[in-house]
Amino acid sequence: MTEKMLLTQSPALTAQHPRLPSSRDFEALDEELETRFWHDKAQSILADKLASHNKLNENRAKNVILFLGDGMSIHTIAATRAFMGDSNKQVFFEKFPYLGLSKTYAVDERTPDSASTATAYLTGVKANYGTIGVNAQVQRGDCVTNSSNHVHSIGQWAQEAGKWAGIVTTARVTHASPAGVYAHVAERNWEHDGEIVSSKCSPDINTDTARQLVEWPVGQELRVILGGGRSYFRDQSQHDEVGVAGLRTDGRDLIHDWQEIKKRQGSEGKYVWSLKGLKETDLSKTDYLLGLFDTSHLPYHGDRRRTHYEDAEPSLSDMTEAAIDLLSKNEDGYFLFVESGRIDMAHHATKARKALEDTQEFAAAVEKARKMTNEEDTLIVVTSDHSHTMSINGYPYRRQNILSLAPNLADDELPFTILSYANGPGFIDTYSSESGRIDLANVDTTNEEFAFQATVPLSSETHGAEDVGVFASGPFEHLFTGNFEQSSIPAMMAYAANIGPFAKDKLNE
Repeated sequence: MTEKMLLTQSPALTAQHPRLPSSRDFEALDEELETRFWHDKAQSILADKLASHNKLNENRAKNVILFLGDGMSIHTIAATRAFMGDSNKQVFFEKFPYLGLSKTYAVDERTPDSASTATAYLTGVKANYGTIGVNAQVQRGDCVTNSSNHVHSIGQWAQEAGKWAGIVTTARVTHASPAGVYAHVAERNWEHDGEIVSSKCSPDINTDTARQLVEWPVGQELRVILGGGRSYFRDQSQHDEVGVAGLRTDGRDLIHDWQEIKKRQGSEGKYVWSLKGLKETDLSKTDYLLGLFDTSHLPYHGDRRRTHYEDAEPSLSDMTEAAIDLLSKNEDGYFLFVESGRIDMAHHATKARKALEDTQEFAAAVEKARKMTNEEDTLIVVTSDHSHTMSINGYPYRRQNILSLAPNLADDELPFTILSYANGPGFIDTYSSESGRIDLANVDTTNEEFAFQATVPLSSETHGAEDVGVFASGPFEHLFTGNFEQSSIPAMMAYAANIGPFAKDKLNE
């Protein structure tokens, strides 16, 4: 029985469930009824695979770009395909020729966070939950950390090899993932000095990530820093360009300090805080670029499009394009870290639509980067730090809106969402203390603010512990296959670029 026949033979179900798919959900099915359609598709895929295996790309990678979809589980990617219109579609990076799976656990926790994972996929060392740029001898929140326990990132390896390095994120630039490129802290929340004091530690002994970004060697030499977090760089007595007070308690204006450091270096350092400022910057005459486009995290991509933010703040694609334009000026190449940080935050809120919108934009940024670069000399790796608890369930029709209700009712004769979470704030849309499970038949689950159903009540949904995908295109792309430790990712990138402790020349000595 075809999907269309099932729908037309279930009038009672249609009456109970007004949001079942319409006839449009079954368009373009006719060709898929034919055997030849699938055989031709398989033949095309087989030809592509045979062609990619005829000659391995073992060129030295002049450039390496690591794209990180924070919290972008395999389920998130699959749901994004459906969000784009059909499960048959591919998000751009799924077209990359090589795919592997990485194991994401922390040394002390089965389910990791973005700090311990950033340490793994950027430095090649697994660490404890909540720590950044240090090995597992450092416990989270240690007030005194020996520098001998610091571990160094592929960003530093690139700089030591004469390459330029940069970070782009839709989160704060001091947040856990981007901080993995340049920082060493025992507590991921130490983004400004006030947080260190709140932890009952000394900011004279422990340096917050904002200061490390401006003052310490790796952060200071980052050619591109684009993201959010202005408030973390200015004192509480100071106000930013839109009148918002800073968070620091040490009287510092680190943005001003960054500008002064560049002047003393005799370099052209450009600070921008809006999309307009970014577009007006002549990158051909810019040596260093600092862009802080929000007081905290940048808006969700879908919210940018629904509000004035689209004109005020850049998208991930905008920032990626600017970063590659600037970094490409270095004849010795570059390392660029690009994070879509708000996929994770949308999942924590169980707002699946926002997570899928940000994943779609993330894929667009990857596509822009691949078009701006050459597969012969630029390795692009796309991965995630950890998963989330969102799943795709029920028996939705092939082209049914992934944000809608499953066509089959539950045993209690009530509908349920196709996307749901194991836990999180969406519990309030799932159960009522008075009536039990909530009837969602007349609720617009496609609204961007709808919190998808969750089994366990939590103010913030948790991460998941399963493996995540790793997609590769460019020099030594074939290394990124099979199932491997997350900490092996920077080793493979460094081998391809011939930099750092895993440089091809060193390993072949």
